[in-house]
Amino acid sequence: MRKETFTAPEAAEALGVSSARVRQMVLDGSLPASRFGRALVISAEAVAQAKQRKTKPGPAPKTPVANKRATGRIRASKGASTTKKKGKGKK
Repeated sequence: MRKETFTAPEAAEALGVSSARVRQMVLDGSLPASRFGRALVISAEAVAQAKQRKTKPGPAPKTPVANKRATGRIRASKGASTTKKKGKGKK
């Protein structure tokens, strides 16, 4: 038997996010939902659509190491030092 509606915790489990994130998605309008008393009721269709457009969470990718090395070579060609300066540590 297929579920027709989900609560926020059930939708969160289906989407692989927290229930707080589901509530946030409802508030910003990216996940349509209704209230049934105090509970959020989310249609199975809305959960399926959210699954399809889901992107992977996380921070932006870091700059590749090759670019950092190239930057060091550029600085070196301009006469700048590429080594880290040693400072006096806290005593």
